[in-house]
Amino acid sequence: MSNRPKPVTSLSPQKRKLLSLLLKDEQVNIAPRQVIPRRSDASPPPLSFAQEQLWFLEQLLPGNVYYNVPIVIRLSGQLNVSALALSLHELVRRHEILRTTFVVMEDRPAQVIAANLILSLPMIDLQEMPELERGLAVERLAAQEAEKPFDLKQSPLLRATLLRPGKREHVLLLTIHHIVCDGWSLDVCHQELGILYAAFSSGKPSPLPELPLQYADFAVWQRQQWQAGALEEQLAYWRQQLAGAPSMLPLPVDHPRPAMLTFQGAIESFTLPRPLFTALQKLSQQEGVTLYMTLLAACKTMLYRYTGQEDIVVGSPIAGRNRSETQELIGLFINMLALRTNLSGNPTFRELLKR
Repeated sequence: MSNRPKPVTSLSPQKRKLLSLLLKDEQVNIAPRQVIPRRSDASPPPLSFAQEQLWFLEQLLPGNVYYNVPIVIRLSGQLNVSALALSLHELVRRHEILRTTFVVMEDRPAQVIAANLILSLPMIDLQEMPELERGLAVERLAAQEAEKPFDLKQSPLLRATLLRPGKREHVLLLTIHHIVCDGWSLDVCHQELGILYAAFSSGKPSPLPELPLQYADFAVWQRQQWQAGALEEQLAYWRQQLAGAPSMLPLPVDHPRPAMLTFQGAIESFTLPRPLFTALQKLSQQEGVTLYMTLLAACKTMLYRYTGQEDIVVGSPIAGRNRSETQELIGLFINMLALRTNLSGNPTFRELLKR
């Protein structure tokens, strides 16, 4: 099931009217905005600002694999491999961004969109291996696939491999470069592949409507918006918000910081007990904040306790899809938001939430 929020346009007229009244009370204007237009210029479009960041990092460290996005999809039951291959082909046909490479033209990076692209789907059969070794082989092959570098000048920036550890068991490995996708995009990929596979395996045509917009249209529109003066306004805002911000958080680490980033990190997952989760929700409601804000305040409190630093800036990724037209697109919309908090004066936790 998708975790993506539904656009306002998907609500019934009654619900939209109620939402409009509620937001009017909060002095929020939800008047329709001008939709993002399709680009009319046939020349290679510019990169979006998010893409330009990753392209620049690729120039610093060519061939790095830090921005490979690996996807592992386990499939149980009888698999129609031909229908799966057709589904991948249709996904690439629908989304221009999956047929896009990046080259330098007139001293600026540009998107080059191929008219057609056939995505190969090699299959590796593991059934002859001893059963106890198949799981390890899947993990090894998945890791190897995720660590193969991409060349941004060469297509495709999406790879697919099908593993077959059992007669009725398959593992689909997809690897996509981050410059053409984000976390939201993976949700779109999963959803569309499921719909397409169900149709093609039944001998039916694709039920998905053609996309009214492509990622390159968004990139062109975004540049036009900034050229109209929005860029200077945003830069002025962030220069003010981050004036005098500390450049580093002095965490008491057990090893010296390396001269260059290694990207050798890890993820620690844990589950909050139900009573604690309920209490956090109640506190958030009492203070008129989101649960995210409460957890962020707790995180910043912890950082303050470990460092003694009262001015703390935390980077938080945001979806960057505040336009309904972009919600069904695959592409890089994510942006890192700098959240700065002043913890001076030994505030109570509730006071910190207000800050």
